[in-house]
Amino acid sequence: MESITKNRQSTATLRAMIERAYGPQQVPDGEDFATELSYGFFNALYRLRLRDGQQVVLKIAPPADVALMAREHGMMRNELAAMELVRERSDVPVPRLDFVDLTGGLIEADWFVMEYVDAPCFGIAAEAGELTPEEVEVGFEALGAANRRLTEIVGPHFGPLQGPGFATWRDAATAWFEDVLADGERAAVDLGWKYDDVREAWAAHADVLDEVTEPRFVEVDLWAKNSMLRDGRVVAVIDHERAMYGDPLMEAGLTGLDLTVFPDPAPFLRGFGLGELTASQRSRRRLYTLWLAVTMLVETTYRGQTAEQYRWACEQLDVAMRLLGRTR
Repeated sequence: MESITKNRQSTATLRAMIERAYGPQQVPDGEDFATELSYGFFNALYRLRLRDGQQVVLKIAPPADVALMAREHGMMRNELAAMELVRERSDVPVPRLDFVDLTGGLIEADWFVMEYVDAPCFGIAAEAGELTPEEVEVGFEALGAANRRLTEIVGPHFGPLQGPGFATWRDAATAWFEDVLADGERAAVDLGWKYDDVREAWAAHADVLDEVTEPRFVEVDLWAKNSMLRDGRVVAVIDHERAMYGDPLMEAGLTGLDLTVFPDPAPFLRGFGLGELTASQRSRRRLYTLWLAVTMLVETTYRGQTAEQYRWACEQLDVAMRLLGRTR
């Protein structure tokens, strides 16, 4: 996916980054040592081959001069905190971190290098037809089970992993939702709806958020393309940058309950351990769908995405608003 936030680097700079991370003895010869992994939405990602043949993955945060949404500042540091937390407090596998540079000395951005997990990306393999329907179903069950184990991590507050946090989930979720709307207003993004109408749709149902009283670890963005699968097992979870302490019902695997353009959530639900949702749980899910739809729509401007992507995001917001009883 193309995005103006991707901080691509020259081969000379990539060599310098390898030298800093692994030493001069690992700087490769030739020009074909780096392959950009293009399926991410936000950061630049490269698979690198070191001089000894070892493969690793380099992740680079956006350039300092690119406008970001309010909650996107410092996301790589949030990801690093999430990886440490997952590694220490769960059995869900994450890649090994080899080197982290937050100094801004070599390039004006945070970056890190991690192990290359030699396994298919679940979402890409499924999309390409490389998995049977039965294998896809098993994969989504495994992803749901991994998500369930992650949500067993209880945090000290609601909101960002490293704080400052919020005392209640309603306060945290409403503040983050309002940040996204403010991002849209600042960039003059046309939602196809009046901003106040969207705010009112949220406020009319926000009382159900008070049912969430325990802050739990939520990946938020753990969909199929952010997991690596081998023999029906999740062998690595990647892209933890949006992780927070909140409501497990936010997880990406549940999005298909409301937006049919996303995968059927039934196998994910089985792995996640959820049966039929209660009325209040459905209301919470619809609020999270609204939050996601607004985010995807506002992102099209901040990412410099295509008119087609913008139209698609508008359609998802229309669905989310209808689910909350809103019509034009």
